[in-house]
Amino acid sequence: MVSMRHLLDLSLEEIEAALAEWGEPRFRTTQITQWALRHGVTDFEAMSNLPAPLRARLAEAFTLAPLPTLAERSADDGATTKVLLDLGAGAAVEAVRMDYDPDGDESPDRTTVCVSTQVGCAMGCSFCATGQQGFTRNLRPSEILAQVLHFTRERRVTNIVFMGMGEPLANYDATMRAIRWMVHPDGLDLRQRGITVSTVGLVRAIDRLAGEGLQVGLTISLHAPDDELRRSLIDTARGTTIEELVDAARRYIAQRGRRVTFAYALLDQVNDDPEQARALGRRIRGIQAHVNLIPYNPTAGIGLRRPSRERVRAFQRALQAEGINATVRIERGQEIAAACGQLRTDVMNQNAAPLGTAFVVIEP
Repeated sequence: MVSMRHLLDLSLEEIEAALAEWGEPRFRTTQITQWALRHGVTDFEAMSNLPAPLRARLAEAFTLAPLPTLAERSADDGATTKVLLDLGAGAAVEAVRMDYDPDGDESPDRTTVCVSTQVGCAMGCSFCATGQQGFTRNLRPSEILAQVLHFTRERRVTNIVFMGMGEPLANYDATMRAIRWMVHPDGLDLRQRGITVSTVGLVRAIDRLAGEGLQVGLTISLHAPDDELRRSLIDTARGTTIEELVDAARRYIAQRGRRVTFAYALLDQVNDDPEQARALGRRIRGIQAHVNLIPYNPTAGIGLRRPSRERVRAFQRALQAEGINATVRIERGQEIAAACGQLRTDVMNQNAAPLGTAFVVIEP
């Protein structure tokens, strides 16, 4: 049996073309996409302002089925929720809702959803739980959007960060199609500046993103001040230098007029010495950039350690002394396996939930 195509795998133009073939007026596209995204309906029958024959035809041709929830954990008095969504065939993907900005803005009106773009990841970062799982497949646009819709059905979402499982720019077309639906007035109608794409550093894809005409934010993962150390931490970084990444950031800033963020995971006694901070500062000084320092969130079986608070602050002060805007990412959700890939690893291995964690396993 061949499964039906999910409506949200189509672009706006493709939906318009399909409806035109059926002899439907163009305004039906607006009605349908607003129902699917703004209202998050999962059944065409709920689209009450559509004629019954059109609802039936849509249901025969497409699906709006959501992804079933396999597991859910919450922390921080409910301010952080992580879900594991079932993709079928033994695959699952994670998404996190945070009622604050992970980079430090704790506005009560801000709700951020962190989404995944791949099952597993092929980038090979040694400190990442997802990287330990290997790569399974890319997500479709509808599967990326399903993570956001899971939460928008409960409450208003203001910001999206592509910082979950996988490398967004390695699944470029699906990522961009999902973003287009997120910002379209007949879609989720989110602010372009409320969306951030994080990449391990795919230079040609960064340049391609810069040419999309969107005002989305860009975060580039550095994690080291020199190429030798970076390549030891990120297996796929061997063909790209830090200088090339900094140059790509400059081009993005020039085209989009947006500040670029450099992510830096702090690993105890590996990349967290103040002299390394000074070296990093010299590499990125003079461009419109910000460094987001992320104390390592331990994952099973790696042997890396989280630096002390004192070492984190010393690194931050050394960067700031070099004239670099540097902040420490807010630390939340550790008890719910908040690092990318941890919940999937826990559930797939049938591990027990950590003590003190609100944990629900839902039968698929």
